[in-house]
Amino acid sequence: MKEISVQELKEKIDKGEDFQLIDVREDFEYETSNLGGLLIPLGGILIETDKIAKDKDVVIMCRSGKRSAAAIMQLEQQGFTNLYNLYGGILAWAEDIDPTLDVY
Repeated sequence: MKEISVQELKEKIDKGEDFQLIDVREDFEYETSNLGGLLIPLGGILIETDKIAKDKDVVIMCRSGKRSAAAIMQLEQQGFTNLYNLYGGILAWAEDIDPTLDVY
């Protein structure tokens, strides 16, 4: 499984790179704090594959990196090859990039 660090994600954002960010946490978690990604909770990821880009990099994120890894494993079985797991999830983002972010 391909992974991306929070520093690499921040570089992609800062450079304005064309990629998709998908957050697989639950609604209440997303409302607490998010990075502006498309919310598709893990339980519905296979139902909503039509919302996931196939023609550019897709970074999948969650709280710590475990649920996003599970989502990637499911999606790779559906033929996706352009997925990157955000290592450490939003907890790593809050620790290394934006300490003002609310985490739980």
